[in-house]
Amino acid sequence: MSLFKSFATVGGATMLSRLCGFGRDVMLAAFVGTGPVADAFVVAFRLPNLFRRLFAEGAFNSAFVPLFARSVEEDGEHGARQFAGEIAAALFWTLVVILALAEVFMPLLVHLLAPGYYSDPAKFDLTVLMSRIAFPYLLFMSLLAFISGILNTFQRFLAAAMAPVMLNVVMMAVLVGIGFYGMEPNQTTGVLLVVGVAVAGVVQLAVVAIGMKRLGFSVPIMRPRWTPGVKRLLVLGVPGVIAGGITQINITVGTIIASLESSANSYLYYADRIYQLPLGVVGIAIGVVLLPSLTRQLRSGQEELVYHTQNRSMEFALALTLPAAVALVIIPDTVIAVLFQRGQFTDAAVEQTALALMAFAVGLPAFVLNKVLSPGFFAREDTKTPMYFAAVGMVVNVALSILLFPAFKHVGIAIGTTAAGWVNTSLLAFVLWRRGHFVIDSALMKRIPLLGFASALMGVVVYGGTLVLEPLSASNLFVVRASELVILVAIGLVSFGILVQLTGTVDFRAQLQKLRR
Repeated sequence: MSLFKSFATVGGATMLSRLCGFGRDVMLAAFVGTGPVADAFVVAFRLPNLFRRLFAEGAFNSAFVPLFARSVEEDGEHGARQFAGEIAAALFWTLVVILALAEVFMPLLVHLLAPGYYSDPAKFDLTVLMSRIAFPYLLFMSLLAFISGILNTFQRFLAAAMAPVMLNVVMMAVLVGIGFYGMEPNQTTGVLLVVGVAVAGVVQLAVVAIGMKRLGFSVPIMRPRWTPGVKRLLVLGVPGVIAGGITQINITVGTIIASLESSANSYLYYADRIYQLPLGVVGIAIGVVLLPSLTRQLRSGQEELVYHTQNRSMEFALALTLPAAVALVIIPDTVIAVLFQRGQFTDAAVEQTALALMAFAVGLPAFVLNKVLSPGFFAREDTKTPMYFAAVGMVVNVALSILLFPAFKHVGIAIGTTAAGWVNTSLLAFVLWRRGHFVIDSALMKRIPLLGFASALMGVVVYGGTLVLEPLSASNLFVVRASELVILVAIGLVSFGILVQLTGTVDFRAQLQKLRR
């Protein structure tokens, strides 16, 4: 499977998931709004996802995929099954212990993650209850990450990429029920939401389990043992807890600080959902495909192909994220209003969420480039170097969030997250280049400034479009506001396409010929 076909497979499935996610969040905003129940849900949902992204998607994948790929190549399918069984046993029982401890000490975890909630006993107790119900999601998603690593190593990307769609389908079904019965935001509503999260975890795990069965690969059931494979995974995985989860760690720091301001966590959550669309579609696709691809190429000694893969991945990332970042900076209020402004979501919520979105958008290219650069370390079984850079990024994030929060409130937290992302990505790029593990070719050197120039000009065109369409902005009708957004998006896409063609950044005729072949 070609690199870009793999990107398209994962990116397409992720796009479907994100669109379903927007449907979920549109209903969440309408039926729950930005009040206490919404704040409690954000923390309850974020808690298992934080652990999942740190231990499962971050540390586990960055360590497991290279080791499993090596096992497949050196020990064959039988050896790979043995290795997978050892890791599965260690992972499952570790998760069971973590889950049991978390359920017992959940009030402490909630207090650490959202200390501002403690001053409101009802809100704090609701958050603890919802977090306890939602936390088993970690177990299902960590096992999903394990099976996904196996599937991705064999270049079977679709099942793992489609699994997140199931979360949004289940959550939308729950929200449809809440809306149908006209339920007000209260404890019952919150409990139904997190029960939906737990059920969705089971459904998602089933999707990848079926994918592995179709692959014809089975994982033997074993008792946990301290084997060389488990030890090596642990050695690589501990640094990856920080390196793979830098964005999540930064968001968590923001959650803690934002809990000191009413509705701030909700503003950040909805803004995060918007910029996560391009980050998810592009960044996740690159991260999922690039690590097994680079690992395989390095194992076979294809250094030149490694450089080519990295250059084309960076080019692909910037071509999609630079114009997206510019657009989100230019029209954040229009995007937020069309997607979320209804029911409990007020004009003030639109304004505050849009400000956070602008700050996050500036960091979007950095967050995606992190997904391009990190596999260059992980594929060489180096998880310590990214860990050090992640620590630097965390210091930047915490310092800026604390310094800016008094003056800029939740927007200061978004600025801190963005600054940390750029610092981390810059360090990754510099060290890869110094080590000779990333050589920028002439094509990328030429296209980066051209992509930046085309994106900036596109921003000017879109801004001009907002001035022309300004009368539509005053309307409260959804159809009118949605039409305005569709027109602005079309203007952006067309103008960017024309500009990259005129500057020679992309030859659409050649790309169409490739598509025909």
